[in-house]
Amino acid sequence: MVRLSPGLPLPRWPALLLAIAWMLLLALLPWWIDLPLLLALAAARLAHAEHAFARAHDLRRALRWGLPGLLLSLLRMLGSDPRAWVLVLLAALAGFSLLMLLEGWLVRGHRRGPAQPSPEWSELAMAPVGPAPAIIELQPPDWHDVDDRLADPRGGELRRDGHALVLADGTRLDGVAPRCCFDPDARWLAVPLAPRRGLLLLDRRRGRLHRLRGWQLCGWHAGLPWLQRGGDRAPLALPHVLGHDEDGTG
Repeated sequence: MVRLSPGLPLPRWPALLLAIAWMLLLALLPWWIDLPLLLALAAARLAHAEHAFARAHDLRRALRWGLPGLLLSLLRMLGSDPRAWVLVLLAALAGFSLLMLLEGWLVRGHRRGPAQPSPEWSELAMAPVGPAPAIIELQPPDWHDVDDRLADPRGGELRRDGHALVLADGTRLDGVAPRCCFDPDARWLAVPLAPRRGLLLLDRRRGRLHRLRGWQLCGWHAGLPWLQRGGDRAPLALPHVLGHDEDGTG
């Protein structure tokens, strides 16, 4: 059983049959007709070196299949004696070597393309590396104790119910400490989890609840809470925290 390598495409039979027919045609014609035809194809190949890639591919195929036709025509004229075979083999070596040199020269010229001026080394040395630094100033959190009731910046009051906080709209936050913090826009409500297990964040605009165990609120910036886990680590914005560690959302 013959197995084809997955990296090799299957031959296109119409193009292959056309190439074989072209080779047989040149084998039947006299060599002094074949040679000008191949030289004309080589000149056309040079003319289409920078554009018309589909036509250049056809010209390459015509040259590769036309050269064996020329050699067969030459062998048919010289006969089948050993001297004729030596001359044909030498012609084949020269012809295929010229084809390889032609293709190699065209490929190198296409890859090289027009020369681009390179920047001076001083410009490269003084060029900035990486994005421009940005200074982030966090607004520290303002914690409020909820002894019994606490005014809500969005209206109504928060009230304490055992180990839970109840918002004016009836939202109940269980397992939290009697403390809370609002961001400057009153979008976020932060409440510590009891006893010191992390932080509960309520996105009041989207109605999402995040329970983040082991995280502490460092402050607010650009409408987002910035959190920290451990005193020696840099604070992170909430989207980075949610991609790193989230206990649950609601």
